[in-house]
Amino acid sequence: MTENKSLGRGKANPFKRLVYVYIGTSRFEEDRDFYESKLGARLLWNLKDFGARVAAFDLCGEPYLLIADHVKAPSKRLIYEVDDLKEAADVLKGRGWKPDGGSFEIPDGPCMNFKDESGNEYAILQMSRPHILEGEFRKGGPKR
Repeated sequence: MTENKSLGRGKANPFKRLVYVYIGTSRFEEDRDFYESKLGARLLWNLKDFGARVAAFDLCGEPYLLIADHVKAPSKRLIYEVDDLKEAADVLKGRGWKPDGGSFEIPDGPCMNFKDESGNEYAILQMSRPHILEGEFRKGGPKR
C-alpha cells in the first residue's frame, strides 16, 4: 500500500485523496437541476435503484459531487480513497478509530463509513472499479 506521510508527526497515512462529496437531498429533481443548470456541473450519471435516487456531478474535477435522496438533508459525507480497505481500516483501528458499521459494496468498490468525535460523516473507499457508473452512463447504460 502506498501511504502518504502526515505532516508534523511522520506517521503513515492511508488516505490517498478525496474522491466524492456525498450530499443528502430532500428535493432530488430540484437539486439535480441546481447542480446541472444553475452551477453548470456535468452530469456523470443519474440512477434510481433499490428505492433510492443518486446522481453524480463533475463541477470542477474531483472530488465529484453525489446527491442522494436516501441521505438526510442537509448533510455531506466526504469519501476518501485508500489503496486497500482492510489494511487502511486495520491501521486506523490501531490508532483507536472505529468504523460506523461494517464494510459494504458500492459500484466503485468496498467502502466503510466512520464519524469524527462531533458526528461528522466520512467514508474510506477502495476504488476496485473506478468510476464504473460514469462509463456505463456515457454508453447509454443504466439510467433507471
